Amino acid sequence: MGQLMLGNQAFARGLYEAGCSVVSSYPGTPSTEVTEEAAKYDEIYCEWAPNEKVAMEVAFGASLAGKRSFCGMKHVGLNVAADPLFTCSYTGVNAGMVICVADDAGMHSSQNEQDSRHYAEAAKVPMLEPSDSHESYEFAKKAYELSEKFDTPVIIKMCTRVAHSQSVVEKGGRVMPEPVSYEKNIAKYVMMPANAIRRHPFVEERTRKLTEYAENCELNRVEMGDARIGIITSSTSYQYVKEVFGGNASILKLGMVYPLPNKLILDFAAKVEKLVVVEELDPVIENHCRKLGLAVTGKDILPLEGEYSQNLIAKSLGEAVPDYRSLGEQLPGRPPVMCAGCPHRGLFYILSKEKCTVLGDIGCYTLGAAAPLNAMEMTLCMGASVSSIHGFNKALGAESEKKTVAVIGDSTFMHSGMTGLANIAYNQSNSTVIILDNSITGMTGHQQNPTTGFNIKGDPAGKIDLEGLCRSMGFERVAVVDPYRLDECERVIREELAADAPSVIISRRPCALLKYVKHNKPIKAITENCKGCKACMRLGCPAISIRDGKAVIDNTLCAGCGVCRQLCKFDALQEA
Repeated sequence: MGQLMLGNQAFARGLYEAGCSVVSSYPGTPSTEVTEEAAKYDEIYCEWAPNEKVAMEVAFGASLAGKRSFCGMKHVGLNVAADPLFTCSYTGVNAGMVICVADDAGMHSSQNEQDSRHYAEAAKVPMLEPSDSHESYEFAKKAYELSEKFDTPVIIKMCTRVAHSQSVVEKGGRVMPEPVSYEKNIAKYVMMPANAIRRHPFVEERTRKLTEYAENCELNRVEMGDARIGIITSSTSYQYVKEVFGGNASILKLGMVYPLPNKLILDFAAKVEKLVVVEELDPVIENHCRKLGLAVTGKDILPLEGEYSQNLIAKSLGEAVPDYRSLGEQLPGRPPVMCAGCPHRGLFYILSKEKCTVLGDIGCYTLGAAAPLNAMEMTLCMGASVSSIHGFNKALGAESEKKTVAVIGDSTFMHSGMTGLANIAYNQSNSTVIILDNSITGMTGHQQNPTTGFNIKGDPAGKIDLEGLCRSMGFERVAVVDPYRLDECERVIREELAADAPSVIISRRPCALLKYVKHNKPIKAITENCKGCKACMRLGCPAISIRDGKAVIDNTLCAGCGVCRQLCKFDALQEA
């Protein structure tokens, strides 16, 4: 019998059945569950790497050793891993190597909306794009065959809707490939210029062979229906097109999006009256069709930004959607907020109170930019807060040094913050960096990292001492504060900003959602004491609201952290 699986879960099952032996990834929504699910199979060695570049290099090393390998990341993570990607395209592989990149059209949990198909074309690496869980499962297995047949890493591009939706998968058994021994081959694997220049023609010839393969492979298929309109599409857009048109259109469904076929597209175009390309984000397929000399409709009627939907495609292509099939897209807004009891809230309150310029980073603490705290003014990419404060202070000098801080999470610091901190120590800016240590990788769902002392399976692992690390990098001023203690945070932040030396503050308290965290009883609101001053509302805690001019505590949300009590001057908020 088939089993309903998330796309990411199905992908992991495909890795297992294909005989993958080594998995190294960095968590990033919407890719995280592929590695989490793979870790449930004892036959696969799995790990969380400090960042995506390291993960890809680990996967390459395992492939070099003769074992099928995998690394996973979200779209912005591929930016970090681009360095090894472009060169292992030249080296090729020994055993199969598969890379998952998960795009996030609509930016549900991302800082940009980039289209990862450009990486496949730029690195000249084949890319597959499944449209449901079954294809995620099948494509994972097929990718290893292609990797070894064509001597190349293979990218599988997921997206939020495919990664996090469910469809039926018929599981099989694990099949281990024939062992591949490692053999020394300097010309193939040592990419110094004299060798690399000889590998480039191999890459170009490989692309020609892959293009020939794309013409007739089972990954691409034609579904002929009404020939008045022919739609070329892929990924989740294929599902939307099928819902809108059914058999009232002919469809060329592309599962291999790089390299794209030529003859297959031309033959399909010759069979239909009007040719339309439906693809999210950039006009990659559309531009390819235009290079083939085809007249095609695409981004002239469909948007370049955001997620598509059945309704959007129907409206854009002039199709009516019956009311019973129409999706309600005007849903009420539900902006994310820091959780009740979040250890970052108190620290951000103090930074806002002190009118600090706060350069931020990637994590759930990015929500410190939202009202009412409004305590963050920049978020760029992983680790950028630490590098940017150095540049900011070098540009403005004493004018900014006494009122500017950088904030970065513990996992993000391990990912990309250390090099920026080394730059502060080496090139000596008077900068204050705050590491928000909540003992976990919070935003992506509580994954371990090198500072937690546990590996992906929860077993004891090497643990990096943040204080010792910062001191060894040349920081004499390293302080640790409890963000639930507002007076302590305020005092230390003032001291470090006033100091004429670079400093690190570690704000340490576990994420309120961790299962082992024992919370105090919910705070009680004493109505008769409340003056309606709304000082408690400045925290933006979802457990606090105002009703009839008085503070009210939601006992189902309150974690009893007591931060709000420290703001109330009238003893209206008390311990239970």
